[in-house]
Amino acid sequence: MTISSSLAAGVSGLSANASKLSTISDNIANSSTYGYKRATTDFHAVVVSGSSGSSYSAGGVQASSMRLIDDRGPLIATSNPTDIAVDGRGFIAVTSIEALGSGTGNYPIALTTTASFRPDENGVLRTSTGEVMMAWPANPDGTMPVYPRDTMSGLVPVQIDINQYVSNPTTQMRVAVNLPATSTSAGSTDGPQSVTVEYFTSLGTTEILDFVFTPTVPATGSSNEWTMSINDSVTGGQIAAITLTFNSSQNSGGRLAAVNVVSGGTYDPLTGKIGLTVGGGTIALELGKIGATNGMTQLSDSFVPVGISKNGSTVATLTTVEIDGAGKMYAIYDQGFSKLIYQLPVIDVPNPNGLIALSNQTYQLSPASGAFYLWDAGDGPTGSVAGYSREESATDVAEELTQLIQTQRAYSSNAKIIQTVDEMWQETTNIKR
Repeated sequence: MTISSSLAAGVSGLSANASKLSTISDNIANSSTYGYKRATTDFHAVVVSGSSGSSYSAGGVQASSMRLIDDRGPLIATSNPTDIAVDGRGFIAVTSIEALGSGTGNYPIALTTTASFRPDENGVLRTSTGEVMMAWPANPDGTMPVYPRDTMSGLVPVQIDINQYVSNPTTQMRVAVNLPATSTSAGSTDGPQSVTVEYFTSLGTTEILDFVFTPTVPATGSSNEWTMSINDSVTGGQIAAITLTFNSSQNSGGRLAAVNVVSGGTYDPLTGKIGLTVGGGTIALELGKIGATNGMTQLSDSFVPVGISKNGSTVATLTTVEIDGAGKMYAIYDQGFSKLIYQLPVIDVPNPNGLIALSNQTYQLSPASGAFYLWDAGDGPTGSVAGYSREESATDVAEELTQLIQTQRAYSSNAKIIQTVDEMWQETTNIKR
């Protein structure tokens, strides 16, 4: 008789539906959990070998559960710039605050798709449950080095020093003046013309560059030539001397025809800039390209500074940080400038559902997930990084409640099988009476 196999099938049905009820319960319980990935249970028939048309043995059912890590919930806006979500495929890296406190420099990496990071008392960006943001650090000048993409070794904990003063030295300067053409004509008695420009050093102090333009007066005709000397208040003397020659043709009159650096740097005709060494470092001084209309000119009889600008500022303090879609984190300072300090790579694996699920919506690499690769956000198959954003739960409550009703009915039906088998055994027992 196959009554016993029917009992076993009913028991397996109870067990399978209990497993499904567990995943449904987990999904509904986490319907408001940011970044939660829905769990699902699938049923698989078990066939007993040896069954024939005249005698059939019920094999029952087996249940297998998995977490759909590649499912993504919708993004919502927040007011915290370091609330982060990956808008698309991929993960960001985190480590534990315990690993950071160990001081060994060994940071076990976990993956997540969204988290709310805030600085702790040491400026470390971490979540309330102890996950620490990991990223590539930028160079002190705000440039990003090249890091390997097949290892996590370049990632470091992100730490923001809110109270630190920083300097913002001048590295770029543009000086465009109109020099009077009449001053380079024979018989001119015009003297030198000058203009001063303030710049900021690497120590946050202010200094002065004094630009003196001296015309070359020929015996006859016009030379269309000036000597520009640059004096630095740090050294108290001349740091560069440059000869400027201007075009006098009908189509290009008044534009730069040649730049000859006598001392103090090298002129790049492709950029129109000179690398100028000053007391506080190096400044890329832009004079204009040969033949350009937006640089140095020599027209009419007036000396006019038409375009003088520079970057840099006095000592600044950090006000906030922001993250763009490429995963680059910028420090925003109260003097109105920003600097790149970190970059968050987006980590991709061939099989996201092969990751091992951990607590707090984090995941661990496994052989089943495949080899990882660190992408720039938005490159390759990965999505962009969204600041001021959180990813909501991937749970659809209406769908889960529908499955809850179906599971309840299925569980009751399997319980009815066991009850029926019990009654049949009872009837079999009664035959002897």
